[in-house]
Amino acid sequence: MRTSSLLERTAKADATIAPLTIAATPYDWRDPADIPLRPWVYGRWLLRGTVTAVVAPGGIGKSTYLSATALALVTARDLLGKTTWGDRKRVWIWNLEDDLDELARSIQAAAKHFGLCASDIGENLFVDSAMEGTGLCTAIIGESGFEIKAPVFAAITAELIRREIDVLIIDPFVSSHEIEENDNSKIDKIAKAWGRVAKAANCAIVLVHHTSKAGAAEVTALSARGAVALVNACRSALVLNRMTLDEAQKLGIDGAERRRYFNVQDDKHNRAPAEVADWYRLASVNLCNGGHTLGDNIGVAEPWIVPDPFEDVSVDHLIRVQRKVAEGSYKAHHTAVDWAGLAVAEVFGLDVAIKPDKARIMAMLKEWQANGMFKLEERLDKNRQWKKFLAVDRWANDASATPVKGVASRDIAVEQPSATLHPPPVRGGGVAAAAGSSDQVSQPGGIDDPNDGGFEGFDHPPVGGLRKAV
Repeated sequence: MRTSSLLERTAKADATIAPLTIAATPYDWRDPADIPLRPWVYGRWLLRGTVTAVVAPGGIGKSTYLSATALALVTARDLLGKTTWGDRKRVWIWNLEDDLDELARSIQAAAKHFGLCASDIGENLFVDSAMEGTGLCTAIIGESGFEIKAPVFAAITAELIRREIDVLIIDPFVSSHEIEENDNSKIDKIAKAWGRVAKAANCAIVLVHHTSKAGAAEVTALSARGAVALVNACRSALVLNRMTLDEAQKLGIDGAERRRYFNVQDDKHNRAPAEVADWYRLASVNLCNGGHTLGDNIGVAEPWIVPDPFEDVSVDHLIRVQRKVAEGSYKAHHTAVDWAGLAVAEVFGLDVAIKPDKARIMAMLKEWQANGMFKLEERLDKNRQWKKFLAVDRWANDASATPVKGVASRDIAVEQPSATLHPPPVRGGGVAAAAGSSDQVSQPGGIDDPNDGGFEGFDHPPVGGLRKAV
């Protein structure tokens, strides 16, 4: 009887509740030209109302890179090869590891390197340090368990709005809360709280994060230390990777010097077109501080272009190399005294004893051989030993526009042959500049693999050139 009475009361209660109605909204057709552009702040990386993670191993230069990024934003100058959309931006750096003196060293070194003065910065840059008392804690485990510190987020939002901040950089994220970093559920809540702040303040927020013990492995978004929820909650994840030993060898860069080079790319691409990696070099700037001409040397990130071995190479150059090879006797291996690279060096005015020059020569010969300009012939040398020699396979001419390994395989339309068959590099620069300029790297390195001298597999491979055209 009691069970029956309970069922009756439940049925009567359900009858008094109005039915839930859900209605689908018809799509309102719009002219694409009238749809607002996404509110980009910096390149296709930082977007208003969203959070971006920066993932990098320790010591690579992420804080240095972000200092230069901040100056590019507050001056609206193309310091690092990225566009600052609109006018000068206001940036707030909140560092939780370094003191203000160390932060000032990094900022002032970058300003000195790029020729900036106080009036260029104006009142657009804000810097705080937890080491100087401006700490930050957004979440704790309290008496009642996990707790998002809502008043802290509210105060940050209010200050962002008051100061009209466009970009807030929290460095590092792990020091901004007291939660176990492997807890996906809690880290997800913190990351989404930052997302709500970005939306409310109409700014871009950057959370800097360390990698796990990745060793020599390539850094990806999944390399982020702790919970994967952080990068999952972010719109984009910028990853920093130091130049590998293999990349340095192919470019003729000394093994120790390579540590100055790193690349940055978005490993998520969930709203912006995929961008190829951007490369940077850590230049050394002397602050001449402390009353000494030899003051602190501080690293400053500057844009760097991967040299294109085929920059300014014409069909005439290739024909001249072919003639020299045909008239002489040149071995294929780069360690040989009579290596074919000597013929290339003579035509281009290069020196095989200089590692960047040798790397360029090896790249050219490898591509020319792949495209049928040269072939290997095994024959007796002057010591009656069988060796591999380089010989002309197909003579180059202006009609040689269909390569064996060509543009079609890279989803690029085949163009008509031109005088040089070589378009300008994607972002400028080249081997000639890299080898000849005092501002570029010309340190000796090495190429271990005698069968490999090209640039394949590089994150920002050179494009164009006779390796594609003939």
